[in-house]
Amino acid sequence: MMKRIIPGAAMLYGSLLLAGCAASQKNTGSEQLPSLKEVFSKDFAIGTALNAAQIEEKDPGAAKLVPQQFNMATPENIMKAEVIHPRWNEYNFTLADKLIEYGKKHDIKINGHTLIWHSQLPAFARQIQSVDSFRLFFTNHINTVAGRYSGKVFSWDVVNEALNEDGSMRKSIFLSKLGDGFVTEAFRLAQTASPNTELYYNDYNNEQPAKRAGCIALIKKVQAAGVRIDGVGIQGHWHVGKVPLKDIEESILQYAALGVKVMFTELDIEVLPRNFQGAEVSQRMQNTPAMNPYTNGLPDSVQQQLADDYEALFKLFLKHKDKITRVTFWGVDDGQSWLNGWPIRGRTNYPLLFDRQFKPKPAFFKVIGTKTKS
Repeated sequence: MMKRIIPGAAMLYGSLLLAGCAASQKNTGSEQLPSLKEVFSKDFAIGTALNAAQIEEKDPGAAKLVPQQFNMATPENIMKAEVIHPRWNEYNFTLADKLIEYGKKHDIKINGHTLIWHSQLPAFARQIQSVDSFRLFFTNHINTVAGRYSGKVFSWDVVNEALNEDGSMRKSIFLSKLGDGFVTEAFRLAQTASPNTELYYNDYNNEQPAKRAGCIALIKKVQAAGVRIDGVGIQGHWHVGKVPLKDIEESILQYAALGVKVMFTELDIEVLPRNFQGAEVSQRMQNTPAMNPYTNGLPDSVQQQLADDYEALFKLFLKHKDKITRVTFWGVDDGQSWLNGWPIRGRTNYPLLFDRQFKPKPAFFKVIGTKTKS
């Protein structure tokens, strides 16, 4: 495992770049690495997503790596409604409370994820027939969960993925029961329950022009109602060799022009084939050998392209660091990534900066290098 970080090591590693990258694939893990959170400390926060084992520090590799590299954390699943609110009058705060303590222990700020999302709802919520009863569930859920963690979390993804790809409102249970004002109402309730917490709207593909337009309209609607919305999260689930840099830059500019903070909340770059874009969790693909080509390791050419893509992204982030407040990777290491199980279960994906042994990949050094060259 990696030893403690030496802050000044960033310049050394930045100058090594790919020479250091090649060595990193063969190392024994004893190197002293630069810290992402320290290298970008004057630019934006650097976050990661944590699963239950990592929150409880049962994963030794992550237990060392996370405090070294990250100063923000988002829970993968344990604050979603099906986990934290399994029955009408029953809440399960055990793991969420542990996450708060983990953040305190390691000086890591917590982004709550998420209050309102159409997916991963508890079964009882989907069975509610009465509009009044569903509204009561909606209100009680936000008041109870956001209220419990008021002053304990830095921010909330108040509403997650409320839009279709064309920018229209998704036909979710929230839309059908509560109408298109449910987003504004969610932010209204959250600002009352947790007045000192930053409140965000979060979505995927909202850097694409049509969905971006819908997202801008949604933000303006909340603002016009006099309700606080502090930022917009662009999830950043992209594909190797196809990162839409021009659309991303235009989105940064247009969202910032609304007076909200911009962040990249679930960043990963997929290297495996897929026949659709986006991050709609209900979509699936058939498993064939051609769909899982890198079970024995990532070819050098793909590893290089992944590193180049991350380098280009972070150059863009640094260009607009006055508008971007956070970059969060959706996972600590390749082995944890949700992309190993979606849209096909059991694949071997490589979308992050650290490999399955928690060693830095070429992409890590390329990201560090963007700062030493800037």
